[in-house]
Amino acid sequence: MPAGEEERARAFFAGLLGFREIPKPEDLAKRGGVWFQAGPVQLHLGVEADFHPARKAHPAFLVNDLDALLARVRSAGFETDTTQPALVGYKRAHIFDPFGNRIELMEKDK
Repeated sequence: MPAGEEERARAFFAGLLGFREIPKPEDLAKRGGVWFQAGPVQLHLGVEADFHPARKAHPAFLVNDLDALLARVRSAGFETDTTQPALVGYKRAHIFDPFGNRIELMEKDK
């Protein structure tokens, strides 16, 4: 993530996606960035001086009610992509965080 954008990260990952912020260790906190957790999954966003969004490499998160989450993401003005090839047993889509990083959302077929 770019420097100084922690509030945008909090709004997106905690406010929109439902992660909760967790404290960074004191010696790492001074570097900026922010850490989140949802269940057993942790997401650590670090600051890069010469930031470029990750448009190919990405995390994938299993979610419940993919359609509702995509609707929330779109209504908040963020980019989504539902054109990816199917994976057996899953519905999936990509969303893009405030910094342009790609995130895959997957929901098990019912």
